[in-house]
Amino acid sequence: MLKQIKSILLENKTARQTIAKNTFWLFFGNISSRLIKAGIIIYAARILGAEEWGVFSYALSLAAFFTVFTDFGISTVITRESAKDLSVQEKYFSTSIAIKLATTIVSIVIFLVLAPFIIKQKAVMALLPIIILLVSLDGMRDFAASLSRAWEKMEIEAAIQILTNVAIVIGGFTALFYYRTSYALSVGYVIGVGIGMLAAFVPFRRYIKNIRQTFDPKLIRPILSASWPIGMLGLMTATMLNTDTIMIGWFRDITDVGYYSAGLRIAQIIFMIPALFGTALFPSFAKFAHDKARFTHALERSILALLMIGIPMAIGGALLAKDIIYIVYGDQYLAGSFAFAIMSLTFIAGFLAPILGNALFALNKERKLFTYAALGIFGNFFFNLLLIPRFGIAGAAFSTLLTQTIITVYLSKKLKQEISISIRKKLPNILTASFILFMSIISLALLELNAIIIIIASAALYGYILHLLQDPTFKEITDPILHHMKRA
Repeated sequence: MLKQIKSILLENKTARQTIAKNTFWLFFGNISSRLIKAGIIIYAARILGAEEWGVFSYALSLAAFFTVFTDFGISTVITRESAKDLSVQEKYFSTSIAIKLATTIVSIVIFLVLAPFIIKQKAVMALLPIIILLVSLDGMRDFAASLSRAWEKMEIEAAIQILTNVAIVIGGFTALFYYRTSYALSVGYVIGVGIGMLAAFVPFRRYIKNIRQTFDPKLIRPILSASWPIGMLGLMTATMLNTDTIMIGWFRDITDVGYYSAGLRIAQIIFMIPALFGTALFPSFAKFAHDKARFTHALERSILALLMIGIPMAIGGALLAKDIIYIVYGDQYLAGSFAFAIMSLTFIAGFLAPILGNALFALNKERKLFTYAALGIFGNFFFNLLLIPRFGIAGAAFSTLLTQTIITVYLSKKLKQEISISIRKKLPNILTASFILFMSIISLALLELNAIIIIIASAALYGYILHLLQDPTFKEITDPILHHMKRA
């Protein structure tokens, strides 16, 4: 039995098994580490209060937005090129790390020069140096992870994720126990991420030793040429995630940033599902790019699987927002529950965007992502400018919903120009089960049951309905699990 489990989870055999294995490890690593880190996030939010938590979240959002320029798609290029031909990985590593170090230094200098003109709060300014160090170290850790993705060995990335977040939790709890300030929390984060970064480079220490011999200046131009479209995609993602927080800080009180960030942290954990799914599938998409039939089949199944997860999560989050915020943070953050309810509706379109973007990139149609990124960046900024001054954090959430819907529709249309995708006839089962889930949540809420009981009962009913309807996507996910459970 142990040999069978090891074979399934640690070896690459068939394309389907490799995708399933990598998806498992990415989900296990990220969900486990996120759950581990959720402890420190909840503890910090409760200990610091909305204002201090708002200061930390605002500083983190600013730094994350500007340091997106330190990578700008380089890691994704390494994954794509190495997945096609592992023999070039070491050259790409040596050349890319030199580019990444240069862009990191330039980005930090520019950010520190501009920061005094952007930031009004002195407490945020005091945090910036340590926060910049945090995000820079995390960027280098993700850079190393892109190499293991090309190997299709996501178990390595999962182990590093868990180690990093355990270190963050230990550092964060220790710092908050003694000092109870946002600065102390930042230091704890830096220690944890630094440990994770060092661990991430251990499997590639040979590459570091040979960096001078394998550095190839001829690759600089091709890397930058291929990376900037996906970099624009990363910039759009950073804009979608961080502009709301930054603009709330401009137009509203820092306490509102704390309320909004509380719900945003939950949403970011949920958005890891499509991000991890897309990461696990990307190497296979790159391999299938010249086989349109296999590529289309894999993409359609992926879209249906994400909708099967995203739709019920959107319904549950919107209907139970107040209860979820109360359970996680207590009553001091209930002012952010309506914004979280609106934010939850983005799970439908937001679940599809990463997989559609990855599909276009795998087809070497990355230049089509430029308009997508521009729509995301300027759309989010425009709607925030229009809605935040009048509606506050609820306006910021609605701005994200509008922008996410627009860019996902745009992506789907562009992808349909390349391949023929048809999922309409396969949606009725998911929609039927989702409607029953919707009615179930409302009915159980009227009985004033605990929100956790409502979530568990409704999720179980949703799965049972899909089982009764014999939904092909649901069966494709659950049948291998049930089969292995019976054999065990």
